[in-house]
Amino acid sequence: MSAQENTSEEIDLGQLFKLIGNTIDKFFRFLGNIFKGIFHFLILFLQFLQKHFLKFTVALVIGVLVGGYWDHSSDDVYRSSMIVEPNFNSVQQLYNNIEFYNELAEGEEFQALEEALNIDNTLAKTLKKFTIESFSDQTQKIKQFSEFIQGLDTISQKMVNYDDYLKNFNNINAKFHKITIEAKDPKVAKKCQSILLRSIENNQYFRLQKEINEVNLALQDSIVARQLTEIDSLQKFYRKIKTLEAGKPEGNTSINLAEGDSKATPEIELLSQIKLLKNELVLLNNKKANTQSTINIISAFPNKGVLINDFFKKKMVLLPILLVGVVFVFLILLSINSFLKNYNPK
Repeated sequence: MSAQENTSEEIDLGQLFKLIGNTIDKFFRFLGNIFKGIFHFLILFLQFLQKHFLKFTVALVIGVLVGGYWDHSSDDVYRSSMIVEPNFNSVQQLYNNIEFYNELAEGEEFQALEEALNIDNTLAKTLKKFTIESFSDQTQKIKQFSEFIQGLDTISQKMVNYDDYLKNFNNINAKFHKITIEAKDPKVAKKCQSILLRSIENNQYFRLQKEINEVNLALQDSIVARQLTEIDSLQKFYRKIKTLEAGKPEGNTSINLAEGDSKATPEIELLSQIKLLKNELVLLNNKKANTQSTINIISAFPNKGVLINDFFKKKMVLLPILLVGVVFVFLILLSINSFLKNYNPK
């Protein structure tokens, strides 16, 4: 390799390293300018706060004083919650009813609320808010997914997975739901409980669904009971055959009821069937208990609600934040206006 070629390669490498060095230098300068800009903005913001510190302090003090007086003069509000389990696809109607009551309470339509809940006007005026939300954890979702899959045919089961089920899971799909009432009277929620549930139970569609469910369960119960009776008769028959076979002389022909299967005797098969039928009876009894009412009460309203004392809902906290925010926006707009008046592109 000639000396000229070596010199040329050294020059190329030198230019490459110089280019890399310039690129790195520009990158760090760019980062430095960003940090300088952030620092400059922070200083301007602190100067702005320092300049108007007294205004912010006055707004904060006024907000605390007015908010404190507002909280002190306002009536206490109590919260009561109830957890329910709707049956017969009545959850949508339950949500609609709760939303309707909430609209009446927020609109202060106390006459309509009095008629809807069958309470006197004095109690109706104490109601402030109605809410309902789903009450479901991961374990319940998995259990509901398992029950959902079991109700599908083989082809549909292959087309649905747990992630798809969760994507389409909403409040309506949850098994348990929490109803919350906020009111000035701590005992009014308990008085509304029966009416809230009765409005669903008196619905003709759900009443018919409940009656059909009771008929179907009674039919399944009678079928299982008849099958147990028949199996009991078969057991007596097999015992009688065994007794007759035991009394016969040796060498006589015996009757084989196991159909060639020496391992599975009729008695064992009958015992297995009895066990399955008894398990089915247990499931039927559980279903009877769970569907005895259109709305199952898991946890009823307490006799007296809990006083709402949330810190971030107090006027003494919210009002100062609001006033300081208003003052801040107003001063920012004044500063922008002043900057635009004095702006000179030259």
